[in-house]
Amino acid sequence: MESPSRERPAARADSAAGARETTGRALPSSGSERRLIVNADDFGRSASINEAVIRAHREGILTTASLMVNEPACAQAVALARANPRLGVGLHLTLLCGRAALAPREIPGLADEDGRFSDDPVATGIRLFFNRRLRTGLTREIAAQFERFAATGLPLDHVNGHLHLHLHPTVFGILMALADEWGIRHLRLTFDPLRLNLRLARGQWLYRLSHYLIYRWLSAWARPALARRGIRHTARVFGLLQNARVDEPYVAGLLENLPPGDSELYSHPSLDEFRSEFDALASPRVKTLAETRGIRLIRYRDL
Repeated sequence: MESPSRERPAARADSAAGARETTGRALPSSGSERRLIVNADDFGRSASINEAVIRAHREGILTTASLMVNEPACAQAVALARANPRLGVGLHLTLLCGRAALAPREIPGLADEDGRFSDDPVATGIRLFFNRRLRTGLTREIAAQFERFAATGLPLDHVNGHLHLHLHPTVFGILMALADEWGIRHLRLTFDPLRLNLRLARGQWLYRLSHYLIYRWLSAWARPALARRGIRHTARVFGLLQNARVDEPYVAGLLENLPPGDSELYSHPSLDEFRSEFDALASPRVKTLAETRGIRLIRYRDL
């Protein structure tokens, strides 16, 4: 993978329709230059995911990964990240579909007796919003995950959340209140332009429309708070509307139509469950296409 310090400047900007569809002012970009963060979520969840992340970074276009600090392969992921210092690693805050950092008695109502969070995002979102008694435990758990990340010694490249729960109003409020203490300087503002996605993919119309509307509202709501605190983000985040279908045709089409400015493409590469996503990020064709289109591959810390 071409390292960010040697990446080529953008040659020219396409007149893609998606370039016009942003919800407000993008944080720093370089005029018509096209810069892209290529991120892997769920780093540390399994050995298969860890290997896919590192191979896609070394062989392909992957520039960053988001670490699940409570999962069984976290220690391996940290060791791999230390051996690959050009990989930007952030915190993949996990409050759903995973393990808690703290014991259940320390976060009553948030995790079951085995220390696992609920797998139901809708029910969890409703409970976190309306049940104020959960907020003390929620703050403790989020703090514990930041502490676990700090203990790795890795620089914090960015923050996001499993299933994007970092933009839930309750969770986001906690993150903003303690952003300075936790060193939050870059955060994923999840907004995937529908118009461009409709050009690149087909099917799952209800899923794509509903998620576009939900995260269009959440990102517009969260943007002013990020601006007040100087927390940087990209103008758009691709992958949300694909729902684990970030395959080679989609990635190639995205690179050919990438809007000017700063964007993120996130995916879930693995060597088993989501092999097609690994194949897309490690594809020689995709890597060559990024180079020939003059797309600068960066990390969040480069914003």
